[in-house]
Amino acid sequence: MQNTARTVVIHEFGGPEVLQIEDRPLGDPGPGEVLIRHHACGLNFIDVYQRTGLYPLELPHALGMEASGVIEAVGDGVTHLTPGQRAAYAAAPSGAYCEARVMPAAQVCPLPDGISFEAAAAMMLKGMTVEYLFHRTTPLRRGDTVLFHAAAGGVGLIACQWAKSEGITLIGTAGTDEKCALAQFNGASHCINYRAENFVERVAEITNGKGVDVVMDSVGADTFEGSLDCLKPLGMMISFGNASGPVPPVNIGILGQKGSLKITRPTLFTHIGDHTICQAMARRLFGKVEGGEVKIHIDQRFPLDQIADAHRALEARQTTGSTILDV
Repeated sequence: MQNTARTVVIHEFGGPEVLQIEDRPLGDPGPGEVLIRHHACGLNFIDVYQRTGLYPLELPHALGMEASGVIEAVGDGVTHLTPGQRAAYAAAPSGAYCEARVMPAAQVCPLPDGISFEAAAAMMLKGMTVEYLFHRTTPLRRGDTVLFHAAAGGVGLIACQWAKSEGITLIGTAGTDEKCALAQFNGASHCINYRAENFVERVAEITNGKGVDVVMDSVGADTFEGSLDCLKPLGMMISFGNASGPVPPVNIGILGQKGSLKITRPTLFTHIGDHTICQAMARRLFGKVEGGEVKIHIDQRFPLDQIADAHRALEARQTTGSTILDV
């Protein structure tokens, strides 16, 4: 067993150039921990937020929030995983961009044999995000209508398929006609090219002026105000990311003026903080994938030592679907 692992680390906040690869020692798992050797790692916007300091970390710090691999050792008290078992996770603390690591076991999930390591690394954070958006944030019923920004991204393509499987009408937005076509191919009922059309006006047309029940927005500053204008009275605004920058301060009174709207800013890590809930979320996700209702699109792959290029592509919005890192 190797006693070191190649790991992506930052010593300062900044652009992709601050990402460095170091050999870090591997210890034995303590109580409640596992040692997992990775086969693939996932790439997510939260990694960019941490690299730039938008979500501050104590430096130096390893990056990466999701991966898949094989359990090599378990610490005392770990009963849901065993050495040799396939597993996957999206979990804090960050540090998934590596060959292997020791980490808390509670959010590491047994991986069914029918799901590849690559698909698992591409879907854990994004797929469990979709699970909580559709099942744990606000009541959604068959026939409801959702506006989903960045519908051709990794979370978006899963959301398009998930919505279709649940009988929910999803109106997507994306930045090119090609991305819009991809979202619709994956189950979006409509997709608006926000660079060519005003998405607020198009949503009004599509819904015959009624608006949508829920907006799911990971874009942030660029779409926030328009998103509120797309909601029907008593609608729910779910702001779950900041790809274009953080949402500026909001006068809460505007929610009343626009129709007694509701707003929330959830995070995946609150939902998965409970071990039992985390495992249930993963099982629902695995069921959707194994049942064929959700297919995971891996549209970009990078070796670990090209992590800076992977970050540049993600930030430039040059990616569709999921991106994985080969280790």
